[in-house]
Amino acid sequence: MSRSTPRHVASGPESVKGPSHARALRRHSVARALGMGLTAVLAFVAVGGATAAVKLTGNITSVDADKLLGEDRPEKKMPEDPNADMPLNIVLMGSDSRGGDNADIVGDGTDGARSDTTMIMHISSDRSRVEMLSIPRDTTIDVPSCPTSSGGETSPLSGVKFNAAFAQGVMSGGDVESGALCAQKTIESITDVQMDGFVVVDFAGFEKMVDALGGVELCIPNDIRAPKADNLVLSAGVQELDGETALKYARARKGDGLGDGSDLGRIGRQQELLAAVARQVLSAGTLADPTKSLKFLGAVTGSMTMSSNFASIQGLAGLAYSARNVRPDTIAFMTAPYAYDPNNAANVLLTDEADEVWKNLYNDEPLSDAIEAESSKGGKDGTKDDDSDAAADGEPGTEDVDATPVADDDTTATDEATDGSGEAEETPEPKRTREAGEEAFTGADVTSVCG
Repeated sequence: MSRSTPRHVASGPESVKGPSHARALRRHSVARALGMGLTAVLAFVAVGGATAAVKLTGNITSVDADKLLGEDRPEKKMPEDPNADMPLNIVLMGSDSRGGDNADIVGDGTDGARSDTTMIMHISSDRSRVEMLSIPRDTTIDVPSCPTSSGGETSPLSGVKFNAAFAQGVMSGGDVESGALCAQKTIESITDVQMDGFVVVDFAGFEKMVDALGGVELCIPNDIRAPKADNLVLSAGVQELDGETALKYARARKGDGLGDGSDLGRIGRQQELLAAVARQVLSAGTLADPTKSLKFLGAVTGSMTMSSNFASIQGLAGLAYSARNVRPDTIAFMTAPYAYDPNNAANVLLTDEADEVWKNLYNDEPLSDAIEAESSKGGKDGTKDDDSDAAADGEPGTEDVDATPVADDDTTATDEATDGSGEAEETPEPKRTREAGEEAFTGADVTSVCG
């Protein structure tokens, strides 16, 4: 079905320039990651190459998380085959700080810093799956004592929201690294699974990422008017959002067309936006354009704070090469299973089903049913067909990645072939529809219907 995609560029003052490299919180440049940490890693996964890594890793602020977290941590799952690749669990997060450069972008007077968006990105040992697991910020949890980047310790907290972990680290250590360390240690205490590092992205950097891609195409199912999200106004339909508008959309929680105004509803929209950015990053139009790729990578690394194991040339280039064949249908998004907290209606509790997810996370098994077995074409090593390799190396394959999956309403009849042969064309299978935030889905699934 052909359609015209409107280009949506946010109105208002000209975009504020983002930071030239990642800053600590003392420079007030950390902000909500909005799940966009995935693009930071996927950028290197998709584009790859040591040349880009050499050029760009100097931008990244890093901290040695393993050294500071010490030895009192969950046991690391080792592969039975000593020559096999290791699974990776990376914490992606940010904060709602409005300081510094970000105050010019989101100047609503809010003080402090909390990790309002946090995901665990699981990359399977055979590199055939990337699974993004959102942890609701309003989950009631206990925060352990955590190390700070300067060698100090935070005080433990009991019965608080999950995002208090990041805030506690920032308050005690005075920088984003300390906040990220405390969030990472808290996740390890909840899951009993060792995390391999963290990534934090800021507001200004996210805008630059989306703009470097030339915008991102997204299905907007309802008209939206959200005064509290910097007066975001969007019309229903498939639209192409620039960086400023995409950021407003990801931040929006309350307003017309945004459901019940909860953080849980916002998680679903953020997952959809993240899937759309991943599709754009992995598209032939980005991979085959070195200028666009490097511009995007520059925006990514210029806005990140990372644990040092991923900030190195070897870490990024190695991950890029080993996971070079990821595709939208092998990237899954889900939310940790939860139920409402009977003692606080504004909070949620992780359920027994979450324990099963943690077990699968530890054992490197699929976290959900979102990624179908047939999506992993090729052998056990995660290798794909020639077209996949061509696209991963920057050359378009025979199959294009749709920017926005749209359901095929006609699933019954077949049309006659147009070449005069009289043979009927095969009817394409309709794309699977899943509800973002409520159900696990992949980047190839339909999550919103735009006609």
